[in-house]
Amino acid sequence: MTIPPASIRVTEVLAALSLTTDLATGAPFEKGLATCLVATTLAERIGLDEADRRTVFHAALLGAVGCTSRASENAASFADDIAFQRAYHVLDPGDTPIFAAQLAQFGSWAPDSKTLLRDRFVTTAPRQAASAVRSVCEVSRALGPRLGLPEAAVVALTEVKERWDGLGAPQRLQGEAISLTGRIVHVAEQAVLAAAERGRDGAAAELRRRAGGHLDPELVAVFTADEDAVWDCLDVPDVLTAVVHGEPGLPLRIKPGERLQLCLALAIVVDLKGRWLLGHSGHVADLAGGAAELCGMDPGDRDALRAAALLHDIGRMGVSSAIWDRPGPLGPGDWERVRLHTYWTERVLRRCPGLADLADTAAGHHERLDGSGYHRGIRGRDLAKPARILAAADVFAALTEPRPYRPAFSPDAAARELLDAVSAGNLDREACAAVVEAAGLRKPRTDLPCGLTERELDVLRLAARGLSNRQIAAELVLSERTVGHHLAHIYDKTGRRTRAGAAVFAMEHGLLPE
Repeated sequence: MTIPPASIRVTEVLAALSLTTDLATGAPFEKGLATCLVATTLAERIGLDEADRRTVFHAALLGAVGCTSRASENAASFADDIAFQRAYHVLDPGDTPIFAAQLAQFGSWAPDSKTLLRDRFVTTAPRQAASAVRSVCEVSRALGPRLGLPEAAVVALTEVKERWDGLGAPQRLQGEAISLTGRIVHVAEQAVLAAAERGRDGAAAELRRRAGGHLDPELVAVFTADEDAVWDCLDVPDVLTAVVHGEPGLPLRIKPGERLQLCLALAIVVDLKGRWLLGHSGHVADLAGGAAELCGMDPGDRDALRAAALLHDIGRMGVSSAIWDRPGPLGPGDWERVRLHTYWTERVLRRCPGLADLADTAAGHHERLDGSGYHRGIRGRDLAKPARILAAADVFAALTEPRPYRPAFSPDAAARELLDAVSAGNLDREACAAVVEAAGLRKPRTDLPCGLTERELDVLRLAARGLSNRQIAAELVLSERTVGHHLAHIYDKTGRRTRAGAAVFAMEHGLLPE
């Protein structure tokens, strides 16, 4: 693990989250960064003061922070949640001919099922759009404060799917009922998306077409009055560096050990990517941190390892949830996609100065001592102690968590699996021994947050995984009515109203996995 910088700009960590959400939504890489620069420039051109520009900056940078809240549901309904989001993001129901043409292409990512997917969307969208977007907003509302965002930026994050003409969701806000920050972000995002597809001239034409429908016409007029002056913000050697140095106001700096809370927020976004992944990153971080202490690592190195463990799976965002949630075996093509997730983990972390020191360790969690791992296929002599511990912690955590294709292993059975991997020359003996010992030292929980009862915790864990009331009732041997009562109490106590919101609450408070 390389030496971390003496201090880290918080924006460097937030930039990693922005890049990660690009992967999850199928957007052009660095779309979030570009949107941030364009939105901040537009805010400056309309005369917003420094504090308001800062709000716009953060809202635009993290506009897609809730993007994984419906990943599993979208994959189940539309075959590929990433392709679905890429298509959904540019749909324009306010322009009937354009909308019809867009629907004609809907589902093109699955040619054999294109008509089925299109018909399913047309049938379900009017009924489910508001509740689906409400889930996105609830995740954004929960994570925004954890990321240190001002309240006005958090509000704008809950408006990402609203429209000037009132045809958006979840509240169908219209006109100036949408915050100015939200309206600026809408214009900037559509400009960046359109420019990626048809160039800057085409983007200006698209903005004019959407003006008065999707977008605030006055903001579009400001943008297009001197569009070159707005686009100039992107004519830089490195967009990420421009974002970090373009942050309005005094930048917030933290010490490396203080980034764990921010890393946990990123981990929560990532773990929402699959119903069976909830809490996995935090679980791995707890095991790796405990094992590092048992191995005698100093506090600074332990903190760095915990941070790397929290971020080890951010590359999962670039792989469809249909793969992570699949109950059966994966084919060769799908396995190639799975192997790419460690590559994306490495690329995202290396791009962000505040996290670059974690890249080798985080991306090495599937490397093996005999060179049989991925994505680099490096051998033991090139795997530092932190990477060896993380690899062992990831295996043990995954084994002791249920997956769609198998139940969870008992801790003893998982320990035996690690021992077999050591004997085969795959995992490090000392690292595995420390992880198994750390797992045995986990303290039992005493007090539950928000006054939850043990039975409510059981229901919460299953609801967070997306089980229906009937399925929860069968699992816990309860009546559906009793499950409904428990869920009502859980929602009242936690303030969450969606599956994704409940899952975020469970991960924030370390209630998963069991």
